[in-house]
Amino acid sequence: MLLRPGQLTLDELQAIHAGTEGQIQPLVTLVMDPLALPAIQASAAVVRRAAEGDAAVYGVNTGFGKLASTRISEADLATLQLNLIRSHSVGVGAPLAAPVVRLMLAMKATSLARGFSGVRPVVIDTLLAVHNAGLVPLVPSQGSVGASGDLAPLAHMTLALMGEGAFVVDGKPVAAARALQDAGIAPLQLAAKEGLALINGTQTSTALALHALLSFEPVLESALVIGALTVDAARGSDGPFDPRIHALRGQPGQIDVARYYRQLLAGSEIRASHAVGDDRVQDPYCLRCQPQVVGACLDQLRHAALVLLREANAVTDNPLVFAEDGAMVSGGNFHAEPVALACDAMACAIAEVGAIAERRIAMLIDSGVSRLPPFLTADAGLNSGFMIAHVTAAALASENKSMAHPASVDSLPTSANQEDHVSMATFAARRLQPMIANVAYILGIEWMASAQAIDFLRPMASSAPLERAHAVLRSVSPTIAVDRHLSPDIEAAAGLVRRGALAPVLHALQGLPALWVPA
Repeated sequence: MLLRPGQLTLDELQAIHAGTEGQIQPLVTLVMDPLALPAIQASAAVVRRAAEGDAAVYGVNTGFGKLASTRISEADLATLQLNLIRSHSVGVGAPLAAPVVRLMLAMKATSLARGFSGVRPVVIDTLLAVHNAGLVPLVPSQGSVGASGDLAPLAHMTLALMGEGAFVVDGKPVAAARALQDAGIAPLQLAAKEGLALINGTQTSTALALHALLSFEPVLESALVIGALTVDAARGSDGPFDPRIHALRGQPGQIDVARYYRQLLAGSEIRASHAVGDDRVQDPYCLRCQPQVVGACLDQLRHAALVLLREANAVTDNPLVFAEDGAMVSGGNFHAEPVALACDAMACAIAEVGAIAERRIAMLIDSGVSRLPPFLTADAGLNSGFMIAHVTAAALASENKSMAHPASVDSLPTSANQEDHVSMATFAARRLQPMIANVAYILGIEWMASAQAIDFLRPMASSAPLERAHAVLRSVSPTIAVDRHLSPDIEAAAGLVRRGALAPVLHALQGLPALWVPA
């Protein structure tokens, strides 16, 4: 894949990210566009002149953060960068997943290659060589506040490039010096400003946020299909998906979700059976308001995708180098507030997709509303059916409400109050993965419940797409005739949700918009 600095696309980022299920070896080889070389060399020349000059330049011949006023001698400039990386490698917690680190390597390389960071070409070459060799720097997941860059995680990444720290190879930590030697990659020796350029930036929080966005895509696709299956299982109306309703409001996500639902439900024998003479005037909100709720979530996720794509292409280190006039200007592009706010919006959207799914489960098991057997079991009382499976869904939905609390509104000053407002973007992004896992479980339970409800309506059939969805679930979870141990079924169903087993059902529909791009 040819990397064009400042022009990464969401499809390219997805290809770099690919391989979430334990995949270590990258699926694509990355090559930097040679047209980027002149700008890289020009900015490196500015830094070299500054290192040889008398003027104090932050990050080149001064200390860092609160120590910016401390001047460093020319003889110690290389040591300054080395000490910076070692002192900032203070992360804790479980290592970041390989797809996240692959994105970090690629985005850092393209950011530096835009030619505003003052690094030599060898820095970018080393980042790409490590990626292409399938080496994953061991980067602890905790320790960044998302301002002055993702300092600790990016320092651990850089430490491995230097032959210190560790890489993850075939799922196991290996000493960095040995891993580089085995791959034929020379350890990176830092020149002036290069350590700062590598660790100053938002690539960790952005990679984590993209990891969440891309991980949630199959879950959201599943939510659309399963939500439609529940409408039919509850013998709900397709009237609320009438395009005229949604055109009057004009919200694009809502319009698109209604289009998905109309196609998913088209041709259902179950729907035709109660189109006339049904004494129910309106369905519960969890059925008829799905375009309004899930569509609003889709709009938030689409906006987040745009923000993250901008950030993936941004130059976010400090100071920035402007080769046209030789200026080096200090600023604050390392502050990850755009990422933090996007992640908070994503958290609310993820939680809401799970919340309305939990309500649909509650509706299905309530015979007074769904007009199905109590708790979706033929012999209620002797059997409890889905009674406690719904409790699990409620517990998970409640957990997500707590985790959806915005992270961006929190701030603790660091570096002796020099860095006095921070974004908490890294945690804002990292907390999305357990939320996504919770939604996958909720949807797995709903899928089981709606399939069980469909079985009670036999011999009537649902639509062709929804019958496919029913069959996919039944391949791992048979009809529940009497009470049995359901945890294995829930795990299997949730696994199908996470892996995108329902994506072919959605993608087979004609003329529908892609999830992340409005029609």
